[in-house]
Amino acid sequence: MIGWLEAVVLGLIQGLTEFLPISSSAHIRVVSAFFGWQDPGAAFTAVIQLGTETAVLIYFRKEIWEIISTWTRALWTPELRSHYAARMGWYVIVGSLPIGILGLVFKDQIETVFRDLRLVGTTLIVFGIILWFADYTARNRLTLEKHLSFTHAIVYGFAQALALIPGVSRSGGTITAGLLLDYRREDAAKYSFLLAIPAVLSSGLLEVAQIGDGQAPAWGPTIVATVISFIVGYAAVAWFLKYISQHRFTGFVIYRILLGLFVILAVTLGWIPAQG
Repeated sequence: MIGWLEAVVLGLIQGLTEFLPISSSAHIRVVSAFFGWQDPGAAFTAVIQLGTETAVLIYFRKEIWEIISTWTRALWTPELRSHYAARMGWYVIVGSLPIGILGLVFKDQIETVFRDLRLVGTTLIVFGIILWFADYTARNRLTLEKHLSFTHAIVYGFAQALALIPGVSRSGGTITAGLLLDYRREDAAKYSFLLAIPAVLSSGLLEVAQIGDGQAPAWGPTIVATVISFIVGYAAVAWFLKYISQHRFTGFVIYRILLGLFVILAVTLGWIPAQG
């Protein structure tokens, strides 16, 4: 079971890593194994992500409100349908379909084999290298308002679905897709955060029923971790967007590779178990 100290630590980790392209779910899984804590499980991870997603809702509140209100009015007002905010509403919906469908199809694997630390270490390394390639080959020419399309939204959506495997990183996968499509770093990250809203909220709300039931963590520690992840996450998203407007992702790539190698070495030498 998750204790109060574990809840504080995991909440901090969730808030610090959710928006960075280094995989929050991988960090929660690795830190728990390193300290000898029981794997908190997919349900706990999904629920505390509601905290960081609330940070996104507040940080982008004006844009989110414009998207929702314009999209809604455009349903019966044809002249609004070409408006950027109305189109963005559809792009978020369409881009959310892959992870929603694949999340249901692979639900059992997400809670079991996908959490194997050997797989986590490998995905940290492989997708870190892909992020490096995308970052150094992109010319960063495209903007969301002028160039985002249904085709690009689907590509983003499948990239987000890869994050069902801890170690890929939801933000890392979608930002990588955006860079490969030649979007500016800030725009790739912004759509990544908006696209995560339906997926994270639906996943978290679906898993809420599991908290406090059977082997799942209790409500008290889960709430503490969620609140902490919100507070830390709000600061993290603001810092990250400012950082990538002036810097490449090289530092994150190096960190991912080193962490992935450490995880694989630790499992191989028996320091931590591959399965929780």
